[in-house]
Amino acid sequence: MQYDTIRLELADDVAVITLNRPDKMNALNTQMRAELLHAIKDMERQARVIVLTGEGKSFCSGQDLADSGTAANIDLERTLRDEYEPMLRAIFDCPVPTVAAVNGAAAGAGANLALACDVVIATESAMFLQAFTRIGLVPDAGGTYWLPRQVGFAKAMGAALFAEPISAKTAEDWGMIWEAISDADFAAHWQARVSKLAKGPTVAYGNVKRAIRDSFDNGLTAQLALEAQLQGACGKTRDFQEGVLAFLEKRPPHYEGR
Repeated sequence: MQYDTIRLELADDVAVITLNRPDKMNALNTQMRAELLHAIKDMERQARVIVLTGEGKSFCSGQDLADSGTAANIDLERTLRDEYEPMLRAIFDCPVPTVAAVNGAAAGAGANLALACDVVIATESAMFLQAFTRIGLVPDAGGTYWLPRQVGFAKAMGAALFAEPISAKTAEDWGMIWEAISDADFAAHWQARVSKLAKGPTVAYGNVKRAIRDSFDNGLTAQLALEAQLQGACGKTRDFQEGVLAFLEKRPPHYEGR
């Protein structure tokens, strides 16, 4: 598939998907959502880690409000159900780690696109904004799901109601993102991070994602049973054998992936 609104690069088991509408602050339109969905589904079979980032000074400014004409013509329910949900589910259900390298402003659906990823690394000059109430809407694109789980009820409610910018450093302090990195070091840092993930035990990573996510719905008994099940599966992999052998031989492990 030829991509017009994103750029896709695959090297050393790392797929980097760059939102590529810098003149529109990488706003999400119908074509970009379709291209993101296709790229993620394609790369989950080829890469060992997937990165989302933005071209230019912004990560993503959210929904392109000019995409469907006037506000009266926009069927938001259909757009969320038919276009956003498949894209967000593809990120959330991806069997390999997903990383958002937030290089600038992440607003509205753009903020929640980042939060859909497993790990968010942001440059210190970036900011996150739940902008929805500014135009009479509620947070969407998964915002009401991810925010309370990441920052708690009080901060999620304040972020949604006041619609004020949250700096990357504050987002890090709140637990909304993994880390905020100086602008000068940002690119080299996230690239080193994803390189480490790409060389790691891919099956174990997938099971880590499942275990942590399911813990929000499980009681202790169910969660302990899930841990035992997933650990049993990991214990049968070549990666486990290699990890133990490398530990005993005091050398770095060389994981096969899948």
